[in-house]
Amino acid sequence: MSVVATDAAEVERPPALPRGWPRHRILGYALVCLWGAFLAGIVAYLVLAWNGELFAKYAPSYMTGLGVTLLLVSISIVLGAILSVPIAYARMSKNRVLSGLAYAYVYFFRGTPLLAQTFLVYYGVGSFRPQLQAVALYLPVVSNWLAVPLGDYLPQLDIPLGITIARLTLWDFFREAFNCAIFAFSLNTAAYQAEILRGAIQSVPRGQWEGAASLGLHKLQTLWKIILPQALIVALRPYGNEIILMIKGSAIVAIITVYDLMGITRLTYSRTFDFQSYLWAAIIYLVIVETLRHGIEWIERRITIHLHR
Repeated sequence: MSVVATDAAEVERPPALPRGWPRHRILGYALVCLWGAFLAGIVAYLVLAWNGELFAKYAPSYMTGLGVTLLLVSISIVLGAILSVPIAYARMSKNRVLSGLAYAYVYFFRGTPLLAQTFLVYYGVGSFRPQLQAVALYLPVVSNWLAVPLGDYLPQLDIPLGITIARLTLWDFFREAFNCAIFAFSLNTAAYQAEILRGAIQSVPRGQWEGAASLGLHKLQTLWKIILPQALIVALRPYGNEIILMIKGSAIVAIITVYDLMGITRLTYSRTFDFQSYLWAAIIYLVIVETLRHGIEWIERRITIHLHR
């Protein structure tokens, strides 16, 4: 075996590092300076236009609206995750009818705006009020005592009632704007989560299924113990992005009279005409998004610790 000696002068050297101030570098620094000036201006405005009385009056309402936003998003994400499992299964099914129906569902909810879907539920369901009132569910309700006032100068009388039957209809659910928002948001995020789950499962190499089958594992055991742990690593970031998009998209429910964070902001501005009210909401949304982003990164570091070298 011969070794060919190479002259040191013939060895290609790496290119020299660019020096000076090229155009893209100047543009980048200019954009960073503009963003810094913009943020400094917002901070200066909040400091100079600070109204402690206004903050003390409306801060509790903002916290209440924040609670409504988080509750709406949490319920919608959980219900959407439950619905996404059969939808993703149908999308991967070899049955053309089943996969076609799932594809149509995903295509509709991913291809139309969330605002339009919310309007369809909130305004459209009211057109079917008689039909919704006809669908009822009878549930026993325990009511032990009923307070009956006997007069202005007599004590009230407590009468035991026992168990009563309550009639609950679909209209009792859909007549509330908050419930309509949950319904629309759950259907919307289920379509996105189904695609995230399907893509994550299909990203796992086929050899994993074959190796589990050679060991005699059932398909459900393979999916639960082998495929899903690997698929969730791939799906974590998209799931996090979907939650963040849902939090920001939840602001549209203020249009259908749900007093979430944006609803409280609009109400505050209509009473005070102070631009600070929208800045407060923007800062709260930003804090939520950044908290979620760091939380997702922390979870990703924990579940991928075995991949670090």
